[in-house]
Amino acid sequence: MERRQVLGGIAAAGLATLMGDRAEAAQEPEYLDIGGPRIADELMPRYVRVKPEFEPGSVHVLSDSFLLYFIAAPRRAIRYGVAVGRAELVFRGATVVGRKLEWPPWRPTPEMIARNPSAYARYADGMPGGPGNPLGARALYLYQNGFDTAIRIHGTTEPQSIGRAVSNGCIRMVNEHVIDLYARVPIGAPVMVY
Repeated sequence: MERRQVLGGIAAAGLATLMGDRAEAAQEPEYLDIGGPRIADELMPRYVRVKPEFEPGSVHVLSDSFLLYFIAAPRRAIRYGVAVGRAELVFRGATVVGRKLEWPPWRPTPEMIARNPSAYARYADGMPGGPGNPLGARALYLYQNGFDTAIRIHGTTEPQSIGRAVSNGCIRMVNEHVIDLYARVPIGAPVMVY
């Protein structure tokens, strides 16, 4: 096992134990009032306490829990509910935000078209950004070693998918939630997906 995998596992375990269990249960949730469709309470954006070793400005996604944490300040994060890739398509790894777009265009990858041509072949030339686009209102493009991973943190036209493993690998958020995250996360911010 690589050092990064071990450290990633330790960080994920640290996030899981300090965010959401006893510490949160003992206090009323401090929800963010950012609008959007109603989803399960445990997936609504809220402030949570974190250990001090998590770097402010970083993003951590716990795929198995369907939660994304933006570390807003030492010991404080904003937790959002997300949808993630289906089991065989879950992305995990250390990345950085390499690009950000409002109302991004979308084009299915060749792998997506090969897996499900009836759903994706008609979009092989792409789709302009807008309310009907599957990437939703905003997208954060995740890069590794200077290269686009084709994985995005993005909005969705299917808010009912939040809290489920349904995507082709990307991390989906309610549009209003990704608009909030987009405003907080700069290009170059580290993103860990566990």
